[in-house]
Amino acid sequence: MPIKIQNDLPVKEILEDENLFLVDELRASHQDIRPLQICILNLMPIKEDTELQLLRMLSNTPLQLEITFMRVSSHKAVHTSYNHLHKFYYAFSELKERYFDGLIITGAPVEKLPFEEVDYWPELCEIMEWSKTHVQSTFHICWAAQAGVYYHYGLQKQLLPKKLCGVYRHKVFHRREPLVRGFDDYFLIPHSRYTEVPSTAIHACGALKVLAESDEAGVLLCIAHGGRQVFIFGHGEYDRYTLAKEYERDVKAGLNPDLPKNYYPDDDPAKTPLLLWRSAAQMVYSNWINYYVYQATPYDISKIREQSYE
Repeated sequence: MPIKIQNDLPVKEILEDENLFLVDELRASHQDIRPLQICILNLMPIKEDTELQLLRMLSNTPLQLEITFMRVSSHKAVHTSYNHLHKFYYAFSELKERYFDGLIITGAPVEKLPFEEVDYWPELCEIMEWSKTHVQSTFHICWAAQAGVYYHYGLQKQLLPKKLCGVYRHKVFHRREPLVRGFDDYFLIPHSRYTEVPSTAIHACGALKVLAESDEAGVLLCIAHGGRQVFIFGHGEYDRYTLAKEYERDVKAGLNPDLPKNYYPDDDPAKTPLLLWRSAAQMVYSNWINYYVYQATPYDISKIREQSYE
C-alpha cells in the first residue's frame, strides 16, 4: 500500500529497500484522492526504530495513508536529535485543530513510574481527551494501552514480580469482531514490560471487550466504543531482533534478566531468533485500518466531532 511520508525521512531508504510501496509528497500531490490521515505519537526514546517498525506494520493495505508524526513538548528527548524531532515531528499545539482518521500512541520506557509522575502525563491526558473528538480510532500500544485504560476507565497497573519478556501464545475471542477477523484460534505476539493491568480488572470493565488473551501474559487486545479505542498490551510491531537488543542491554546494565521466553531457538542467545509473529501483527494493523478507520471515518474528516462516543 502507498504510505505518504516526508521526502527525506531517514527511514524511507530502508523501507524502499524492503520493497514497501511509498509515495513521497511530490507524487502524492498529483493524485486526486483523500488519503487516510494517520498520526503517530511516538513516545519511544529511539524515534527512528519505532518509525520503521510502525511504517512496516501499516504497509499491508491497499489504502493510501498520510503519516504525521507527533511529539510531546513537555519532555526533552535525549536519544533522538533535536534536528530530527523538529524537522519531522509536530508538537501537539501545532496539530490540535486538525482531525485524523487514526492515531497511534506508542509505548514508552516509563512503566515503573506512577502515571502522574511521568513528566508529560498532563500533556498526554490532553491528547487522549482530544482524541475523542478529533480522531476516528485511536490505537494504544503497551504502556500507552495501560495509560489509556487508566485515563479513560480508571484501571490501575501493577508491578510484576519480574519483567515479562518473550513471545507468547494468545487465544482469540469474539471472532466476529473485525479486529481479529481472519485469525487462527491462537497466535503469537511479543511482550516486554514490568507492569500489567490485571486481566480480572479488564474483564470486569463493562466498556472494554477482550479479543485476545494469553494464559501467561494476560490480556493482549481489547477495544472500547465499537473500536474507536483499541488497546494492545504487547508489541506486535517489534522486529526480529528487538527483544534481543533489549535483553543484551539489560545484561550490560547488570539487571540479570531472564532469557526472553519462546524466542531464541533452544534458548540459546547465540542463535538467530525466529520471527513468528509478523503475519499476525500485520493483520491486527490491517484490520484496524480497514474496519475501524477507513470504513468508519466520514469523508469530511471534520465531522468526526459530531459522532457519538458512547
